[in-house]
Amino acid sequence: MSRDSRRENPQDSGPLTRWVSVDRLPQGRGAVTVEASPAECAALAADFKIPGIRDLVGHFAISGPTSRLTVTGTVEALVTQVCTVSLEPFEAPVREPVEVVFTDTDQLAGTDAEDADIPDPLVGGRLDFGALTAEFLALGLDPYPRKPGIAFEPVVAGDDAGPLAALAKLRDGEG
Repeated sequence: MSRDSRRENPQDSGPLTRWVSVDRLPQGRGAVTVEASPAECAALAADFKIPGIRDLVGHFAISGPTSRLTVTGTVEALVTQVCTVSLEPFEAPVREPVEVVFTDTDQLAGTDAEDADIPDPLVGGRLDFGALTAEFLALGLDPYPRKPGIAFEPVVAGDDAGPLAALAKLRDGEG
């Protein structure tokens, strides 16, 4: 689920949701940890079209007022991806840093900044830390995963006999 679709309907839920009312956090600071269940990990893996995800955890620190709330932290997981060279599945750790700024949507209403890519909106004083965890996990995935120890060796065109080599010899009078 993209950020834009969450902005349009914040109540839509993906495979991993953890709504937190930021008004209930201690003023100016707080911490949230998201631990995905095996079922949530399986649903996210299906969404991401990878064989598996396990041990998915997001650790977040929150600071500042709701007019400019900053969320920092890390998202970590062990993912199973398919090697783009050998086509074999393999496990690899993912650790993605998080730093996002949110603002109260009332401040953006009616302004040109409403559709701009600056701070993400807090809708109704709530934030979905599950969706944030899933989003940053997706950002941390290698788009061209390669199993450790596997190297890509490109095919070099040269003197190799191709499927039409015999015909070329006949044409050139060698056969």
